[in-house]
This record gives sequence, C-alpha cells and structure tokens, in this order.
Amino acid sequence: MRRVSVSLVIFLAVGCGGANPPATCTEPSENCSLQNVKTYIQQNLDLQATAASDLCAAAPGKAWSATADRGAIDAMKAAWKRSRPAYEHIEGAIAVLYPELDVSIDERYDGFLENATDTNLFDDQVITGNHAIERILYADAHPEFVVAFETETLGAKYVEARFPSTDAEALDFKKTLCARWARETRQMRDDFAPLALDPAAAYRGVIGSMAEQLEKVKLAASGEEESRYAQFTLNDMRANLEGGKATWLAFKPWLATKVNGPQVAEEIDASFARMDALYASYSGDAVPQPPATWSSVTPTKADKQTPFGKLFVGLAAEADEATDGSLVFELNESAELLGIPQLPD
Repeated sequence: MRRVSVSLVIFLAVGCGGANPPATCTEPSENCSLQNVKTYIQQNLDLQATAASDLCAAAPGKAWSATADRGAIDAMKAAWKRSRPAYEHIEGAIAVLYPELDVSIDERYDGFLENATDTNLFDDQVITGNHAIERILYADAHPEFVVAFETETLGAKYVEARFPSTDAEALDFKKTLCARWARETRQMRDDFAPLALDPAAAYRGVIGSMAEQLEKVKLAASGEEESRYAQFTLNDMRANLEGGKATWLAFKPWLATKVNGPQVAEEIDASFARMDALYASYSGDAVPQPPATWSSVTPTKADKQTPFGKLFVGLAAEADEATDGSLVFELNESAELLGIPQLPD
C-alpha cells in the first residue's frame, strides 16, 4: 500500500470484478453510471470478505508441515489470490473512507517497520493484513532479490519469514492475524453499503489510475513492489486496469449523449485496447525483472527494449496527460464534456 493523493486513490474505489459492468441500470445518465459503479464496489467487497474467511478456515490449527499440510497451504494461497483482484479494485475507497483499515489491511512489510519493530510473525500486532499473510504463505519461495531488498532496507529489524513451527504459532496465525484480516474485510463490506458516490469520486480518479500503474512498475524496479512474495504484482496491475475500464464502461452511455462524446469515447476505447494488448503480451503474474542498468529517469534505448522496459514505456505513454490520444488525455477530455469537477489534491 502507498500513500497517495485523493485524486489518485479514488480510482480504485470505482473498480469492479472485471471489465464488463452488469447492466443493473441501462439509462444513459449520471445516476445510472453511479449506480452501476456502486454495485461493482459492493460486489468486490463481498468477494474480498469471502476469500479472507475461506483462507482463515483453511489454516491448520497446529504446526505447519510443508508436506503433510500442502493441501491446506495451497488452499490458503488460492484464497489469497482471489482476494487480491477484489482488493485492488476497491483500495481507493478504503484509503479515502477508511484510512486506518487501509493501512491495517494492505501496508507493506517494510512500511509497518518504518517506526516499529516486530519479532512475532503470527500475531496481529504491528504487522498485519494481506501482505503479512502472503509473506508467511510463501515463506519457502521468496525470490532472492526480495530477501536482499528487505535485509538491506530493514537491517536488524528484518525477521526471516517461515511457516508456524509450533501449535501456538499456528493458532496465532489462524485466530489473530488471519482473523483480524477477515474481520476488517467484513467491516469494509458492511460500512460501505449505505454510502453514496458522487461523479467526481466515481470518474475523475480513473485518470489517476495510470499514475498508479506506472508507480507500481517503478516500485518493482527498486524492490518495493507490493505482492512481492507471491510474485503477483502484475496481476494486481491487471486488476487495476480492469477496474478503470469497468468504470469507463459505466460512464460511456452518458458520455454518448454529449456533443463530441461519441468521438471521445472511440479514442478512449482505442486507448484501453492498447493497454489490454500491452498486458496480453506478458504471461504469468509477476512484473518482469528490470535490467541491472535500469533507470526510471533516463532509461537507455537498450533497456527500453527489455520486457520490463517495454511495460514501463507503454504505461508512461498512456499516462501522459499532455499528449492528445493518450488514455489520460482522452479521459480528461471526457470528464470535461460530462461537467465532472476536479477532485481536491
């Protein structure tokens, strides 16, 4: 998790479980657009809460064995992976509406330890949330560069990840760390139900999503990527894009009623198609490793031709708000046509 401006984080609040919104309301209007976005948020909150509960239920109540408990460990990993797209679609809502819950659920390991120390991996004190759980679930498969980043960054605060080796640790994981995560996801789901969205919150933030996409690639270059233990960050980014596209599709019928709206909509569709093609060119769930000589400020021509470089360059182009035809430029234009005000910084 990263601290970002309101205009950036609200994008994730309006995401949904895929790129094609259900037509709960089909009238081409502001109200219908907002109603469909609201439905998506609630759907993802439901999915996240269910996945968290499933993970806790699968956790052994005794010391873990990498062989004897492989089925349970695999079931927990599968539930964790189900939770990630749902969370990535709605993170902005949590960051704005429930900032303390957002930190508790999605802060990175090194983020929790900036001003604290913690030696107990399995309780719900200091280090909590889905990345604390991820770190344990994938303890036997951390990439070497992840370990190197954390040991260098954290020094004496670093504690090597491992499975629970005693019954007490296993119960701590199941009854405290995991239970808190599940409880907080249910709280999000229940607290969001009575809330309403406004057009600025539900659309302007889509523009900021491209900055979020690019930022995740930059963090991967420095070792700070989010879902680093499972090597799942590219999947997170795909979920971000799905959320943005779904929000656009909810607002597209309303835009079609405006002068020049259909032409702008065509440009936005083309931009999303380019983004889809960019992600389709990569297999797996991990961001490709950057070349050793990579610089996000002045990447070399050769580095731009690497898989990591091509991803970076593609996202940077669509995030360029000054270039006519880029996704961010066209989304800005559509927001102006709809009369949607800017969000505060």
